[in-house]
Amino acid sequence: MAFKSKIKWVVLFVLTLSLASLVAHLSMTKFSSMNLVQYSAKEALSHDFPNTGSPLKTRRNKRLWGAVRSLESLQPHANPRSSYPVPDENTNGFIYAKIFGGFEKIRSSICDLVTISRLLNATLVIPEIQQSTRSKGVSYKFKSFSYLYDEEQFIMLLKNDVNIVKSLPENLKAARRRSEFPTFKPKNSASPNFYVKEVLPNLKKAKVVGLIVTDGGCLKSILPPSMSEFQRLRCRVAFHALQFRPEIQILGLRMVERLRASGQPFLAYHPGLVRDTLAYHGCAELFQDVHTELIQYRRAQLIKQGIINDELSVDSHSRRENGSCPLMPEEVGLLLRALGYPSKTIIYLAGSKTFGGQRLLIPLRALFGNLVDRTTLCSKTELSDLVGPEAPLPADIFRLPLPKSEQQLIDQWKKAGPRPRPLPPPPDRPIYQHEKEGWYAWILEKDKEPDPSPMEHRMQAHRLIWDALDYIVSVEADAFFPGFNNDGSGWPDFSGLVIGQRLYERASSRTYRPDRKTIAALFNITRDDLYHPKRDWMLSVKEHLNRSLSEDGFFRQSLLSKPNSFLSHPLPECSCRIPSVETTKQIKGKDGRIVLGGEEECPKWMELARAEGAGNDDMESAEDDNDTVEQLEPDAVDATSSLTSLIDHDEEWDPND
Repeated sequence: MAFKSKIKWVVLFVLTLSLASLVAHLSMTKFSSMNLVQYSAKEALSHDFPNTGSPLKTRRNKRLWGAVRSLESLQPHANPRSSYPVPDENTNGFIYAKIFGGFEKIRSSICDLVTISRLLNATLVIPEIQQSTRSKGVSYKFKSFSYLYDEEQFIMLLKNDVNIVKSLPENLKAARRRSEFPTFKPKNSASPNFYVKEVLPNLKKAKVVGLIVTDGGCLKSILPPSMSEFQRLRCRVAFHALQFRPEIQILGLRMVERLRASGQPFLAYHPGLVRDTLAYHGCAELFQDVHTELIQYRRAQLIKQGIINDELSVDSHSRRENGSCPLMPEEVGLLLRALGYPSKTIIYLAGSKTFGGQRLLIPLRALFGNLVDRTTLCSKTELSDLVGPEAPLPADIFRLPLPKSEQQLIDQWKKAGPRPRPLPPPPDRPIYQHEKEGWYAWILEKDKEPDPSPMEHRMQAHRLIWDALDYIVSVEADAFFPGFNNDGSGWPDFSGLVIGQRLYERASSRTYRPDRKTIAALFNITRDDLYHPKRDWMLSVKEHLNRSLSEDGFFRQSLLSKPNSFLSHPLPECSCRIPSVETTKQIKGKDGRIVLGGEEECPKWMELARAEGAGNDDMESAEDDNDTVEQLEPDAVDATSSLTSLIDHDEEWDPND
């Protein structure tokens, strides 16, 4: 009996301790949960760079962040050069337009519409951006155009180029609703003769003409030399008149300030992983699982629409080797490390949506811990204020399919394939709730992609704002690296527009223009040792990427980009050259047009303004030539150090995982 009583006391003691431990853990959870905070990029950067907020900025490594000296003499100059009369108020009529597509197509299309209005001596009605119409459920505070751009600035800055009104006169609105006016759907390769011979007679007759723009533009990129003033007009529209609405500009510049608050330079990177681009070039096999099927489905649609004249299934790896597919984030991270960028480099990830999700960004985040985007730089309140007040939308609730009756099952069995069949087919695998979370869930049970839901339409409109923020940061970045540009489809791409504006505003800015075919060949050499490459491989990477910054990349960019999008290479029409010691000889393309060296001399006031700041620049450059400059971290002292030594410092990370 005494032994049993001792066991009871031991059990009671253990239960008491367990209860006390449970109470202690619950209380700790209650009080510690109050201290949980959201991840903040500003706090993370301040941890890596303790001098955050200090007025003293660290000196930059010119090898990684310095300007390209061979292009420093190029300056922006899009003003008219010849006789350029102010438009007459008595025009041939009105042109209204509907623009379909994302951020890149909208920006390029507006420039073409202004140019066409000038060509036809027409009054342009503020274009309608279909991604941001009220029917998509966006805020009532903004009209279609003003959702993204500043209407007043757009009209005022182009008053000497073309007449612009906010809407048609009242007596013409009703006729437009009844579709009484002729409407055209021009291609992005339409020539000026098409508008003069086809559109202008209808404009003079009906006084109103409608244009539907779907291909990211409605006028060919390269115009004859006699129309150079129209090319400069495109530059004035894209780089001066098309200003984002003030709220977007303020937040975008605030993001740039937060990135530079540590006194360190930052690099902007746009992956270019867009579903349409991947489908057009046949890059489905570079992905896995459902993403491959989604790309193939989109490619089948493009073939059916006549946009692609090719087979559905192609060898994606051969397409990658010829430079058609975007660079993967892991590859970009390895290229940047080979260039000598240290692991603490601040990289801004641009792009409102990366096809493939965050899974593809894991290797890049492992190489560069300070990889940030708009969601980590801005609070939820700042982002929600940009979209304005929006009415609630009905929730997209998952509903199980209705059960089939016994008679329906019998009928389905009788209509099923060839018989006799030993047993009925097994029941389909149930589709669980977690598999219905993504927008791609339809592919599990349907053969046709469903129409976008109201919430998806709203998210498409929001992406215009997110792309605008990314555009501001990418243009202002100290260096820019595109994962994909020079789209062979002819559609304008985000990276191409960023490269074009950086080239216009400051041609000497550090903008990489990699040849993806060359990069693919380099990676094939060291495919089995990506994280332990040889020194000569890294030297080859550095040589290629550094050459892409200067005339070599400049020349290749012109040959590939300008025939598709003038805004991606607005030179020499929209630039001038300040005479320098190094004279650049003219370089011509295959079609005979001058690619480099054909710029006019800049006005005298530009030369004087440049001469004032030349002294300080020369002093800084001399210091940087003598000194390698303080680095961000010890592993970047030698810019040619191998990736092996960089990764060996972290024994916990296995690159094969």
